[in-house]
Amino acid sequence: MKKHKGSVGQRIRRIAGRIALVWLGLWLAGILLFAFLPVPFSAVMAERQIGAWLRGDFSYVAHSDWVGHDEISPWMGLAVIASEDQKFPTHWGFDVAAIESVLDKKESQMRGASTLSQQTAKNLFLWDGRSWIRKGLEAGLTVGLETVWTKRRILTVYLNIAEFGPGIFGVEAAAQRYFHKPASRLTATDAALLAAVLPNPIRYRAAAPSGYIRERQQWILRQMRQLGGEGFLQRNQLN
Repeated sequence: MKKHKGSVGQRIRRIAGRIALVWLGLWLAGILLFAFLPVPFSAVMAERQIGAWLRGDFSYVAHSDWVGHDEISPWMGLAVIASEDQKFPTHWGFDVAAIESVLDKKESQMRGASTLSQQTAKNLFLWDGRSWIRKGLEAGLTVGLETVWTKRRILTVYLNIAEFGPGIFGVEAAAQRYFHKPASRLTATDAALLAAVLPNPIRYRAAAPSGYIRERQQWILRQMRQLGGEGFLQRNQLN
């Protein structure tokens, strides 16, 4: 009987190991392919869509329109850097100082330590939510992105898969929905408003911004100016 139990346990471990290898292969393939190919959908988009179907909400559609870097207003890239990750051009995927500052805080503060690279890895390949297992996987994927992709590519993919509202993914879909124009024509004010809702795009609405979001929009605009405007992107080869 003990031998039988041992053999069952070994089979389970082998199956689990094979599943892990399959996922690892898919992640590696994704990192390599999406270094130059458009991203058709992200893991978070799939999670949101499946969740809606399971709730019986068949009206929900996770929508995204891929656009290249040159089709996105420079203000949008600058806005998310100013609001989310001002060390983005120089770090290697992780903001060590920010991580250290939240280690003793509540888990709800963990997002404040996430760089654009980490958020791209999570949105593209992993599930939403907070757990140390997910953060560990996110760290490994972030290293992969920073190794294979350029900073400009990370920024482009981030802007194309970021969630800006219920069912609205990517800056092109957000620009069309909220401002009725393409992402290439977003102004600094438009970009700052979109960036202002990123911490919680389900709770905060760009279509009906609260006083808090308006204050955050103005703060982001000030940060954009302090960074040097479009010159910041040019100096860091992100334009």
